[in-house]
Amino acid sequence: MQWTLVIPLKALSRAKSRLSDTAADGLRPGLALAFAQDTVAAALACPAVGDVAVVTGDVLAGRELAALGARIVPDEPEGGLNAALAHAASVVRARSPRSPLAALNADLPALRPLELARVLDAAAEFPRAFLPDAAGIGTTLLAASPNRELLPAFGPDSRSRHRASGAAELLLPDVPSVRQDVDTGADLRAALALGVGPRTAAAVERLKAA
Repeated sequence: MQWTLVIPLKALSRAKSRLSDTAADGLRPGLALAFAQDTVAAALACPAVGDVAVVTGDVLAGRELAALGARIVPDEPEGGLNAALAHAASVVRARSPRSPLAALNADLPALRPLELARVLDAAAEFPRAFLPDAAGIGTTLLAASPNRELLPAFGPDSRSRHRASGAAELLLPDVPSVRQDVDTGADLRAALALGVGPRTAAAVERLKAA
């Protein structure tokens, strides 16, 4: 089974504001792009993934992620994360209606392809399913079978909201790289302990040198 992944990415200039205690304003856009690049590269290397679509209105991010092999979907109607995901889902479903679909966070710099494959294999057992983040409050992946709507409810307390929407919660051991998103300095340190991708590693070295 080959999945289509939709990865949302906001404008780099507005990304990762909660990393202000770790990175200066001028460095956060580069970190956000590096996170997304390592996430997309790992997703494309996953044996369960057939296509990756990044939904973004950021020109630089679109160009860099397209160079890795992602398909770029414009951020429409610019109504926030869930609206962008719903729009992108309709675009990719029109192209691949029989493919299961999953939304994946763009800030998973330690993502491992085989761990992602295990999550997607587990998600395939349910009409809709989600994976909670490492903090146990948010969501890093939301999946839907070909005949089901994605119904994204990302944002504060998305774990509770996705559970309330009827999506099955995936309680999987040994998939820390799929759960470790990065919003804060503590998150970044946790991702670094897992082992991040090369672009994030380089961005962190630039951060240390600044």
